[in-house]
Amino acid sequence: MMRKVLILFIVGLAALVFVNNPIVNHYLAELTESALPVANGSDSLYQSIVKNAPTYEKPPSDAKIDQVWKAMPGYNGLKVDIEASYKNMRKNGVFDKDRLVYTQVKPKVHLEDLPPSPIYRGHPDKPMVSFIINVAWGNEFLPDILKTLKEHHISASFFLEGNWVKKNPELAKMIVSAGHEVGNHSYSHPDMAKLTASQTREQITKTNDIIEAVTEQKSIWFGPPSGSYRDETVKIANELNMKTVLWTVDTIDWQRPTPAALINRVITKVDNGSMILMHPTESTAKALDQLITEIEKKNLKIGTVSELMNEERILK
Repeated sequence: MMRKVLILFIVGLAALVFVNNPIVNHYLAELTESALPVANGSDSLYQSIVKNAPTYEKPPSDAKIDQVWKAMPGYNGLKVDIEASYKNMRKNGVFDKDRLVYTQVKPKVHLEDLPPSPIYRGHPDKPMVSFIINVAWGNEFLPDILKTLKEHHISASFFLEGNWVKKNPELAKMIVSAGHEVGNHSYSHPDMAKLTASQTREQITKTNDIIEAVTEQKSIWFGPPSGSYRDETVKIANELNMKTVLWTVDTIDWQRPTPAALINRVITKVDNGSMILMHPTESTAKALDQLITEIEKKNLKIGTVSELMNEERILK
């Protein structure tokens, strides 16, 4: 009899310790929470979410050929996840738009679905811009530019001339090791609009080969020197699985503007989806820190061309 009582006492004591253990209690609370029914049709909070959801949803935007800006990427839409939003709000029991949970909806037409066409900007609803830094000279200013980008935790897209990479492999590696994207800026900086098809193909493939050999990075963007090209140029790049990239805003930094003039030139024109052209010049090196600060004040994120061109919506 005493043995039976002792066993019952031990079992009861263990149960008491188990129930009062904070780790166990937290686990049980989570288990109970997840086990609650999501909702039923008569739940007022659930119905409120269903009713209000369309107000906060956004349709996806297909990639298209714009009359002015040529090829433009698509942009994901937003759809309210009713069940997840209900779970996020049911503790307080009231509708709260800030606790809505979204899923992104991809467009039906993507950039790769479009016929060959140059790209001058990202999607006008995407609060992001890109720095396009064309490099064929200006070695002495690259370290300061890279230092400023690193201080601001920003990745840019450097379009490298093939002949420059051949002569400056360590600088090319430095750009890549700093986390930046590299694009193709031809091999010898010719006027691409005046080249034959075979010459065009050689300029692009030769540069691709040397960039990949030196940096182990594969270029998917082609930036024609001085923005000069013809339709055949774009088609050949497309055949080589590359998109042709131009720019939205030009710093004209090769004219050696003052930092203030360069910043004003960009800030008065920059907007969602802008691609900002620059070079490794003294003007850019001196203006870059403040330029980044002013762009970010406009609530614009700065990323690579690949980041700007993807359809992922930026959620604030």
